[in-house]
Amino acid sequence: MLLHALKIIQTELETHLTAYAPTGDEGKVLLENLSEGLASGGGTVTRDRVVFSFVNYREEKALKNLPNYARNDATLTARYENPPVFLNFLLLITATHASYEKALLYLSRAIRFFQSKNVFTPDTVAPTTLLAAQPLNALDRLETFKLILDLYSPTLEEVNHLWGTLGGKQYPHALYVLRLLDLKFAAIESESGLITEVVSDFYHRHPSTN
Repeated sequence: MLLHALKIIQTELETHLTAYAPTGDEGKVLLENLSEGLASGGGTVTRDRVVFSFVNYREEKALKNLPNYARNDATLTARYENPPVFLNFLLLITATHASYEKALLYLSRAIRFFQSKNVFTPDTVAPTTLLAAQPLNALDRLETFKLILDLYSPTLEEVNHLWGTLGGKQYPHALYVLRLLDLKFAAIESESGLITEVVSDFYHRHPSTN
C-alpha cells in the first residue's frame, strides 16, 4: 500500500514536470533508494532526474485507540478486525541534475506543484494515474485513499544527519510528510449479529404457601 501511494504521487508529479520538458528527461521522476547511489561502494546517482525516496515514518498516536469493530446496519451485523495502523511518512525529493541551475529549477517546480495540489484522492488524480500506479497484486492496492503532503522544514542539524545517513554530499532537496496513510490487511477475525432488541419481561415468582 505504501508503494501504491508513492506511485500515485510519483506519476502525478512526473506528469506535471514533463510538461516543462516534453522532449527531454529532466522531468522524469524516479522512485528509488537514493542511498544506494550515494554509497561509497561505487554507487552512482542517476543524473538529470527528480528522485523520490522514503526516509522515515512515524505512527499517528492520536488515532491509535480506534474500535476493533465495524457496524453494518444493512445486514445487522458487526465485523470484528484489528484497527488499521495510521502512519506518517517522511519523503525526500531530490533534484540530481548535473546542472545546479536546472536542479534548482526542477526542485522549485516540484515544490510549486505540491503547493497547488497537496491532497490526492481518487477524485483528484487523473484516471491514467490510477491505472499506471496500480500494483499487480490486489492486496497491495489502496482501496480508498486521501494522501496529504505537508512541507517539512528540517533544521541544519537534521539535514546534516539525513545526508550523513544517506552517505553522500547534499543535493538540492525538499522534505515532505505524507500524512495519515492507513495500512491494514483485509482479514476479518469474526462476525456476529447486532443486538436489536432487549427483552425485559421479568417477574417474581410467588413463594408457595403451605
